[in-house]
Amino acid sequence: MTIKADQTLDAKGLACPMPIVKTKKAIGTMEPGRVLEIQATDEGSLADLKAWSEKGGHQYIGTKRDGDVLIHYVRKSSGEEKEEITFPHTISNEELQQKLEAGAQIVDVRESAEFAFRHIPGAVSVPLGELEDRMAELDKSKETYVVCRTGNRSDLAAQKLEANQFQHVKNVVPGMSKWDGPVEEN
Repeated sequence: MTIKADQTLDAKGLACPMPIVKTKKAIGTMEPGRVLEIQATDEGSLADLKAWSEKGGHQYIGTKRDGDVLIHYVRKSSGEEKEEITFPHTISNEELQQKLEAGAQIVDVRESAEFAFRHIPGAVSVPLGELEDRMAELDKSKETYVVCRTGNRSDLAAQKLEANQFQHVKNVVPGMSKWDGPVEEN
């Protein structure tokens, strides 16, 4: 199967949020209906690009693999892009550190490998791409703190949780990239 792309974006070697940042910039220069091919090596880009496309009104066509490279295809919407919504309820890293002792429900939406190398003690690993299928594992009534590397994936995840009747959801910003609290490694 060959998909004809109108433009190719090289995001190989970049980690979240850069594949999304570069995709957003590239697609902004394209005409509606055109297809952007994004080449990435970040495993998280699969869930990230799907969610970003949906959130922005663009069509996520699909992804194929070529060795370690994920090749994503996104069609720019025909002018009726949705305005991007940012989750309004956030908590800083410092504020979350103060809540760790209270047994907060922390959901880490980074990829499993990212989680294994370094995560907040007691956090549950639910990669963004698995969130919809695994929501039943989480307690909707608990305060839920969603964390990723920079706050982008967790923003999308927090919106999904709130849309599924989770009562007290907060996005942790800036996330693990600046986390200086306690960590565990697997």
